[in-house]
Amino acid sequence: MNKPTILLVDDEQDLLSLWTLRLESAGYAVTTAQSGEEAMVQFSAATPNLVITDLRMGPMDGMAFYEAIRKINKSIPVIIITAHGSIPEAVDATRLGVYSFLPKPIDGRKLLQEIENALSMASVSIQNANQASWREDIISQSSIMEELLTRVQLAAGGMSNVLIRGESGTGKELLAIALHNASSRAKKPFIPVNCSAIPEALMESELFGHARGSFTGANKNYPGLFIAAQGGTLFLDEIGDMPEHLQVKLLRVLQERTIRPVGSTKSTPIDVRIVSATHQNLEESIVNNTFREDLYYRLNVVMLELPPLCDRREDIPLLINHFISLLNEQNERKVTGFSPDAMNILLEAAWPGNIRQLFNVVAQAATLSTTPLIPADLLHHTLKDNPQKSLTFDEARREFEQRYLVQLLQTTRGNVAWAARIANRNRTDFYKILNRHNIVPSLFKK
Repeated sequence: MNKPTILLVDDEQDLLSLWTLRLESAGYAVTTAQSGEEAMVQFSAATPNLVITDLRMGPMDGMAFYEAIRKINKSIPVIIITAHGSIPEAVDATRLGVYSFLPKPIDGRKLLQEIENALSMASVSIQNANQASWREDIISQSSIMEELLTRVQLAAGGMSNVLIRGESGTGKELLAIALHNASSRAKKPFIPVNCSAIPEALMESELFGHARGSFTGANKNYPGLFIAAQGGTLFLDEIGDMPEHLQVKLLRVLQERTIRPVGSTKSTPIDVRIVSATHQNLEESIVNNTFREDLYYRLNVVMLELPPLCDRREDIPLLINHFISLLNEQNERKVTGFSPDAMNILLEAAWPGNIRQLFNVVAQAATLSTTPLIPADLLHHTLKDNPQKSLTFDEARREFEQRYLVQLLQTTRGNVAWAARIANRNRTDFYKILNRHNIVPSLFKK
């Protein structure tokens, strides 16, 4: 069973050892670091449920470390401990989102209580960590997905409608199922509807039902999918493709919490949570008058955004192993995996089709392979898109610097003195950096 993981950061080794023993005896898994820089590496590798850090460390102190990890995961609770604590520091820390600020010497009972409260508030208590079946179909070890799943569990505790956004093939329906399974509606139906797959003439009847004799072929009463999902969750996939006249009816259902079947004069109360999904830009659709703005705000009470596969490449080996296990079981094969060269190709591919494309490539390669270890040359027949070469460190740094400088000059409208102050560089050095990247400030003055 999984224990909640705590990342413990302090530059005093004796304190690290002491508190590691105490926290492990209290039932937690502990990862330690003696500096903010080391902790950043551990944070990405261990994906902890909670962070406890000393404030006074160098060169990266506790608050600098906190601000750095907030850029990766805004949901993780952080407790800061210091022997130099003061009321202003505590107020500033909590205003920035730090969960708790505790002075040294540490009161053991107080700290354990704060840990328990923080984990409970973040919905990753011991019980929840041990009972994570709601997310068992989400294959991931990346921090970006861990943050998203934390938000899913928080959203599951409420009743608000949820909009899931993401590119095609990222797994929006799987995320909707996880949200349903984590909610109090888990024992009630989860009904998926693909709004782009149902003919427009039938969609109203499918969603809201129809009365007998209401149209040709309506030989009996049909309750519809809203009634089928009563007490549970209705998942409206590709909501951006819903016809405009049905958007009006859906809006009325969300406002009144009742439905009226086609051809009926009787309305029926409903208790259904709406989770919708789209790969489209609905804001653009609103501007183009193809999607109602009032419906958008009804659906988008909580928004969850699935990252593309290229933003979570550390999950690719995990997904591949999962797919191979499924395929071996289905096809009674004994494929063991991909050769190192083949794995490098898979890790560097662009993956415009995301996880769906990855599964298809693995399935084709596993089917065509005559050896347990799939060779790289087989991927040339199965991977259609060109590999996206990984950048070297120098290339990545140069690309980042260039993007940063352009953004800075756009912000300051080509004012070099202002841009240099923001970049914390003197004007002479800043001009040298601009010249190195062949950037002309006067081009941004417009």
